[in-house]
Amino acid sequence: MERWQDRLARSLFGSVSRSRAVRGVTVDVVNTRPDIDTEHVFARLDEALGILEQYQPCYFRHLVRDFARIAVRRYPCRGAYFPDERTCLIELTFSVNPEFTAAQVASTIVHEAMHARLDRRGVTFTREIAARHERFCRRAEVELGMLVPDGEPIVERALASLAASDEDVAPVIDWDVARRRVAQADLDALHVPPWLKHTLARRAGLDPDA
Repeated sequence: MERWQDRLARSLFGSVSRSRAVRGVTVDVVNTRPDIDTEHVFARLDEALGILEQYQPCYFRHLVRDFARIAVRRYPCRGAYFPDERTCLIELTFSVNPEFTAAQVASTIVHEAMHARLDRRGVTFTREIAARHERFCRRAEVELGMLVPDGEPIVERALASLAASDEDVAPVIDWDVARRRVAQADLDALHVPPWLKHTLARRAGLDPDA
């Protein structure tokens, strides 16, 4: 059960922020979703990192050095790497979604770890080489998927990306549209009266009748 302090903090401030070391990596969780247990997020990150530690120990040792932290919060895609802060981001709802295994979460972590590896070696991510960056990261996902039990979905998704065109491997994203979709999904997840959802939608710049 989620701690009553977390429920109170979310009701007052809209989020719960927690930070702790998980297998030698600092993990910061900003939980803005009342339907997600913060402790469940930490447990899934521990499980995912444990999978990497067991099946790809070399990659795991590198990411412990390359990442300053893993941040878990709402975001328009499964994961991202921010080189200026040396931060790996894992999307909050993805991290605990029962439709995805902990190994699939681990594959996203290893993907971002490869971005960190390239950045540390001076291969800076730019639009011109974005597809090469992404393919390098996808190949690490294939390796993981071939090693872990039930890794077929990881391999299938990564191979499909590797076979795609450069434009599809590293698409240009309209971040404004993506963030609005995230905001709408969060609004839909709230168990509040319709009139309050209507008010919150207008404040967020969303269609209140959507």
